[in-house]
Amino acid sequence: MPASRPIWKGQLRLSLVSIGVELYSATKPNAKPAFRQIHEPTGKPINYEKVVAGVGPVDKDEIMKGFEYEKGDYVLLTDDEIDAVKLETRKTLELTQFVGAAEIDPIYYDKPYFVVPSDELAEDAFRVIRDALRQSQKVGLGQLALRGKEYLVAIKPTGTGLLLETLHYEAEIRKSDPFFSEISAKKADPDLLEVATALIDKKTAKFDAGVFKDHYQAALRELIARKLKAKGRKISTKDEPPEHKPTGSNVVDLMAALKSSLEGGASKKSEPASAKKAAPRKKAS
Repeated sequence: MPASRPIWKGQLRLSLVSIGVELYSATKPNAKPAFRQIHEPTGKPINYEKVVAGVGPVDKDEIMKGFEYEKGDYVLLTDDEIDAVKLETRKTLELTQFVGAAEIDPIYYDKPYFVVPSDELAEDAFRVIRDALRQSQKVGLGQLALRGKEYLVAIKPTGTGLLLETLHYEAEIRKSDPFFSEISAKKADPDLLEVATALIDKKTAKFDAGVFKDHYQAALRELIARKLKAKGRKISTKDEPPEHKPTGSNVVDLMAALKSSLEGGASKKSEPASAKKAAPRKKAS
């Protein structure tokens, strides 16, 4: 089992079959540098107090959760009252429906988690569900109560385990019509479309997440390292490259840019290393 603690333990249920499982976050919370606000004269971190207007700071014991049913009017709830809300999905995740993975619009996906069997006794049934999902090429849907909220979730096989992804409910997704209503429904120019498609085909490859690096986070870590090495002395960051601005927007310019990109990609792929060095530079049109 992993060193991290599970964020949820319960039963994964398929009809009359129940399997003990544990849920772990699939993302690293500390993968990116985290900053705190610092009081520069003293170098101490800034803390925030919970205050009430006209009262000032308040004790933690005096704080309750409130739902604003009208402007300025609240229904107060204690933690015990909230915990008393019984939902079967707090301890059981039942797969109630199955769909093709391509049927779920990517906009609905939220956060990934690893699902593992809780013990060796659960592994046999766990493998059956995992392999059945893989063979049928389906995704299981269900609902799970987690951290004070009931989530719509999708489960699919990954490696020797299962991947659970929380999904947004339909009510949480904005309608696209107001954003796309002013975009013309006119089809793209066939010649431009042909060249653009050829360029996409030329750059198509198998997905490998390891190829892509977070350059911004790497630059931040480099800046932090240089600041530490300089022992707090002020240093200047590298000048940023000038912003590229397009010089034209007509069809001729677009076709030229697409063809240039296509030819450039082809030459890099086909020319031997010696030919690349010997070849004279061509002036950009």
